[in-house]
Amino acid sequence: MSYIDAAQPLPFTVESVAADLRRLGAARGSTLLVHSSLSSLGYVTGGAHAVVLALVEVLGPDGTLVVPTHSAELSDPAQWVNPPVPEAWWPTIRESMPAFDPLLTPTRGIGAIPEVVRHLPGALRSAHPAYSFCAVGPHAVTITTGHALEDGLDDASPLARLYDLDADILLLGVGHANNTSLHLAEFRSRTRPRATQGAPVLVDGRRRWVEYPVTDDDISDFESVGAAAAGAGLERQGTVGRARARLLGVRPLVDFATRWFGAHRGPAAGGGSGSGGSGTAGQQSAG
Repeated sequence: MSYIDAAQPLPFTVESVAADLRRLGAARGSTLLVHSSLSSLGYVTGGAHAVVLALVEVLGPDGTLVVPTHSAELSDPAQWVNPPVPEAWWPTIRESMPAFDPLLTPTRGIGAIPEVVRHLPGALRSAHPAYSFCAVGPHAVTITTGHALEDGLDDASPLARLYDLDADILLLGVGHANNTSLHLAEFRSRTRPRATQGAPVLVDGRRRWVEYPVTDDDISDFESVGAAAAGAGLERQGTVGRARARLLGVRPLVDFATRWFGAHRGPAAGGGSGSGGSGTAGQQSAG
């Protein structure tokens, strides 16, 4: 649960969080991708449950709520760095790790709010072992269907469907280093080399360890491109609870960032053998 700070005059509630979201510009009937840190909001009565209720209330029955439900531990242990595991363990991990299951596989490193969203009635989760997304609302099927294994954050991912739907992004107490839509721009800019990843998946009902290509991502300049996008007027800023919050459109951000990466990064060179962002604790802030 969020921390208690005696300097906070009163607890935040479903109603106060909803009011803050509306003041920021979150619109009824919109499609909203939320990256979040619960602890950044201060004390909210009901914690993540209350925040999710506020999001659902603001979006209304015609809105669609989307969250990342990534599970970075379903990856090749040879690439784990946070923490690394002994090389002698790698074969056992590859042979015994349970296959991705959209109902059972837990999220990792993305906080408490996505865990609540994925248990909402009608929630659907895309079928990628590392980079799944969960959606609730009228566009949930469109967003979560057809999530290709290759890359996971490219034009065959929920991020591209959100781009097509002209969705919005809410960064709730987190920065652009947590903004997964920038990975779509990174893919489209072709400024990063390719790498190989592995994961346990179900193929014709049977568990198999498979390898697949990924873009070897690099978030080191995500805050810079986010600041440039804000400077270009693509971002609204405000406060939700005690958290700094940012609201911006997926489509204008991805278009802007694709150009920015092309101008500020060199072209992709070589095949690469990096982790592709897998093996870490994930990029979303736990709350």
